[in-house]
Amino acid sequence: MITLLQGANDSLTQLADTANNASQALTAPPPELHFIDLLFKGGWVMIPLAFLAFLALVIFVERYLTIRKASKTESNLMLQIRQYIHEGRLENAIALCRNNNSPLARMLEKGLKRIGRPIKDIEAAIENNGKLEVSKLEKNIGILGIVAGIAPMLGFVGTIIGVITIFHDVSIKGAIEIGTISGGLYTKMITSATGLIVGIIAYILYHILNMMVERIILRMETDAIEFIDLLEEPGK
Repeated sequence: MITLLQGANDSLTQLADTANNASQALTAPPPELHFIDLLFKGGWVMIPLAFLAFLALVIFVERYLTIRKASKTESNLMLQIRQYIHEGRLENAIALCRNNNSPLARMLEKGLKRIGRPIKDIEAAIENNGKLEVSKLEKNIGILGIVAGIAPMLGFVGTIIGVITIFHDVSIKGAIEIGTISGGLYTKMITSATGLIVGIIAYILYHILNMMVERIILRMETDAIEFIDLLEEPGK
């Protein structure tokens, strides 16, 4: 009789422990999903996307600093050149442009060195040098545009891979379950979102740099016209 009572007590204890474990499992908070872990679930497509993001960031920083430096010219540069030309101090004007070390100054220096030749030759020299300076400023900016186009396409590739993974797992198990399709859905959604984010950011950075270059071009064109008008003034 005592043995039966002990067996019953042990059974009740086991049932109580099982119930407690079940209640703890139900009340326990779900495991946290960190951002890095979420990215790793995107699969191998995340590797080229990470490379594109890093490449876009490096190009933007390098070009931004270069263009920002090129845009910092003396506000009175053209005024000083005008004064030197009126005073006949051509060498001083050339030395001023050489010491300024900016795209605008280098362009005007080409024109100053050709004073005495026909205006058409001076205009051609300024225009050619201006194109060369602009091409230097625009170096590698086009890569940002390429990244902006490729990144969403890579994300779409990840989407296709995720769908293929889902159908492959379903065909093996012969049933559609949440656990079966969750892995493919992770790959599909994460790569698509990452590709779009990288593409959008690269697109924005691409246009920021282009706007900075366009402002420099506008200033160069304005000062070039002013310089030619200065040479065409009566008595020059």
